[in-house]
Amino acid sequence: MLNALEVFTTVVVGVMVGVEFAVAFVINPILDALPGDSAQLGRAHGGRMLGAVMPVWYITSLVLVVLWAVAGRHHHGTGLAVTAGALLAVSVLMSILLLVPINNRGKTWTPENRPEDWKEQMNRWDRFHHARVAVLIAAFTLLVAALA
Repeated sequence: MLNALEVFTTVVVGVMVGVEFAVAFVINPILDALPGDSAQLGRAHGGRMLGAVMPVWYITSLVLVVLWAVAGRHHHGTGLAVTAGALLAVSVLMSILLLVPINNRGKTWTPENRPEDWKEQMNRWDRFHHARVAVLIAAFTLLVAALA
């Protein structure tokens, strides 16, 4: 049963990391290269869509890692899973404190009501998001290593 939990957790976290990586290095660069108001409109829509899904995914991932650490507390690799859980907790804190406030503003913007500094705010979100992706990749890597 522990093995199934470990594999399921690793897959859930891995897919989440993939989505966040794609947002950072594929989706947002594509949106930013579009003409006119397309980038801002696309980011607002993405903020609404992913803003509804990602909190549940982040918390579920963290809970699964905690369950793994508790269930496997006497098994090899638990220390790596605990460290991965700590990194996931850091990613949740980064989200709440740094990214969500910007996202909550940006998802309501239209070309008519966006602030003059909207691009600067999106650039700040991107920098925070890149840091969060690095934390997520580290957590995922530890989970994969814990499976070995």
